[in-house]
Amino acid sequence: MNRTMTSLISLGAGALMYRMMSQNDMLNRRNMRKLRRRVRRMF
Repeated sequence: MNRTMTSLISLGAGALMYRMMSQNDMLNRRNMRKLRRRVRRMF
């Protein structure tokens, strides 16, 4: 896959996770930052 495809997929996954987390008010902004770092490391 091309870099553009991987970046688009990562952005889509990030957006989905962000929406899921925003719906669940259980997690704090700190956890969101940690998740974002993990996603960035993965891709």
